[in-house]
Amino acid sequence: MEANIGGTGRLPAAFLTPGSSSFIDFLAVHQPELLPGRRSLPEGLTVEAPHGTTIVAAVFDGGVVIAGDRRATMGNVIAQRDIEKVFPADEYSAVGIAGTAGLAVEMVRLFQLELEHYEKIEGTVLSLEGKANRLTTMIRSNLAMAMQGLAVVPMFAGYDLDLGRGRIFTYDVTGGRSEERGFAATGSGSVFARGSMKKLYRDDLSPQQAATLVVQALYDAADDDSATGGPDLARKIFPIVSQITDDGFRRLSDEEVAQIAVSITDQRLEHPNGPQAPLL
Repeated sequence: MEANIGGTGRLPAAFLTPGSSSFIDFLAVHQPELLPGRRSLPEGLTVEAPHGTTIVAAVFDGGVVIAGDRRATMGNVIAQRDIEKVFPADEYSAVGIAGTAGLAVEMVRLFQLELEHYEKIEGTVLSLEGKANRLTTMIRSNLAMAMQGLAVVPMFAGYDLDLGRGRIFTYDVTGGRSEERGFAATGSGSVFARGSMKKLYRDDLSPQQAATLVVQALYDAADDDSATGGPDLARKIFPIVSQITDDGFRRLSDEEVAQIAVSITDQRLEHPNGPQAPLL
């Protein structure tokens, strides 16, 4: 939204009127056409848009890790091999996107602005529960687009400063929110990724072990889901892995993730199905 002062030296009344701490509510009142959910597609139109696929997350002792593969697909074609699907929402939370890539990235940017706007208006950081609820509203506003095949299904993870632990939230296309315990996965490869984590996860993981766990899960998802991309050693394209603790958000460097990915790939040469969990 532009501040057209028209040579008067004064901001429009919209910028000076007291109102909600929600930037989305502000847009809904003054320029609703800028909201993603207010757009519509022509009837009978089939849209082929790049889709992001698998996002995984796991809680460890002292925080949470969230990761995503790098592949975007468009039908049966690989549209992009190095797309980024995990973004910081603010200092203590992150969003991973699955679904229609363009709309998802736009939703993340609007969500980032929403949290920043709230902090500036209220002078305090929104609680993690409040952030998860704000994202619910944004997803629900995209329901009309989702019914036309342009769904956005993000995953939200963060460090709860009040509770002193990491938390994970997943959503459906209607904005329905669920808090996950321990680990979670969303996207086309989520069934395989979740099955992998289900056998390997435990409560006392270290940050390094949690990072290894999510890369293992993405490797297993890529093994069975054509829309999920595994570590690409030839092109040096590796999953995006981010950790959130009481120190804030940190994205692991390419070198750190590469070391984990190479180690996993080397082990898979001997054991293609990955680590084996005991029967009892």
